[in-house]
Amino acid sequence: MSGLAGEYKKLKEDFVSGLTGGPVSEITAVTAVGPVAIFLWSVLQARQSFFKPYTPLAFLVDYLINVITIILSTTVYGNQPILLSILLIAPALLVWALPSSSTPKKKALVPPTAKAQNTSAGGALSALSIKPFLTSYRGSMMIMTCTAILAVDFRLFPRKFAKVETWGTSPHGPWRRIFVYSAGVVAARPVLKERIAGRDTPLSRRLAQALRHSLPLLVLGVVRTLSVKGLDYAEHVTEYGVHWNFFFTLAFLPPFVALFQSALKVIPSYAALALLLSTSYQLALENTSLKVFVLTAPRTDFISMNREGICSFFGYLAIFLAGQDAGIFGFGLAVSRRLANLPYVLWVVAFNSAQIFVCCLIDTVFFPAFHNASDARAEAEAYTTATSRILRAFNRNGLAVFLLANLLTGLVNMTVPTLMPRPSRPWVSLRPTPVF
Repeated sequence: MSGLAGEYKKLKEDFVSGLTGGPVSEITAVTAVGPVAIFLWSVLQARQSFFKPYTPLAFLVDYLINVITIILSTTVYGNQPILLSILLIAPALLVWALPSSSTPKKKALVPPTAKAQNTSAGGALSALSIKPFLTSYRGSMMIMTCTAILAVDFRLFPRKFAKVETWGTSPHGPWRRIFVYSAGVVAARPVLKERIAGRDTPLSRRLAQALRHSLPLLVLGVVRTLSVKGLDYAEHVTEYGVHWNFFFTLAFLPPFVALFQSALKVIPSYAALALLLSTSYQLALENTSLKVFVLTAPRTDFISMNREGICSFFGYLAIFLAGQDAGIFGFGLAVSRRLANLPYVLWVVAFNSAQIFVCCLIDTVFFPAFHNASDARAEAEAYTTATSRILRAFNRNGLAVFLLANLLTGLVNMTVPTLMPRPSRPWVSLRPTPVF
């Protein structure tokens, strides 16, 4: 590696190191843009049927509302996110005040026999139907995650929003934890299916299924590590360690969750398991040398080289279990991103629960047809009406989009001097491409 390339690599590593984040109020203001954008989209759809049919103009507006606004919230409006929210709420209230494009039809009384025939023709309602508000939440969070992964390498992205080194909070830090939490929410579906069917899958079978899910992620983790080392790519060692990366964390979650599922016979609550795990981990950090080991130990062997990724895994596991609990029910300690300690777990859970609640509230107010559907066909139509096509695409292809975002981030960082771009370059690089 040439001296100039080595200096630039060191400059990039320093650019994302030693950061302490910002106050929680700023994080709340920035992340509120996502639900506010969903609110504007919902008003346009519910009052004016703007996205039905889904014309090129509808796609453009959908993209501007749900993608571009999130990019703006962490760049141009990074210091004024509340102003951006106001600029989104104002037209939403105006559209809400306008007469509806269609007059609601009075629901006719249907005889019980005819109602039964209609239900049979449309298919019986599923006990575990896909919720529009969860699609909106997961899709919006995925867009935020992909944006932050790339934007953090540009000077346009405020440093207070970048990932903190050890202590503190920032909008960038939780995105991958949000990914884990939302994965836990949807992972509740197979658990609920088992409960409804009244069956109990043996541990050996659960572990076999978990390992099948883990294997591709392990391969991705190995490929990423080899790529980073082979290309001499700039890396932030204190994030996960020398060899560890987020794909390894994701890969180890399924087998551990399968093991913890057996503990439900003793502690019948995922929330209690998450709290017990995170509390035990916090006690270990505070009452043993574990915290000192994670923060200051020399990197002499595989464990010490990857101590951040290995130890913070327990925090991620607690977040995943808490997400499962949220999915099942439908709805001076310092926060440390590096340790993923108890305050951090509680903060991530509270943040995501608030986001889901707001999305659920918007969905309930503007799209009651989904909740009042009498058969599966009507429910499917109401679901399509109540969700953005772009958010559905990001939600449906979550892992693929996350992988693509990481690959494109690597490509951009290898071909564009992100710390010294021309004025127009960041916008070209930060523009995400929808996946349908």
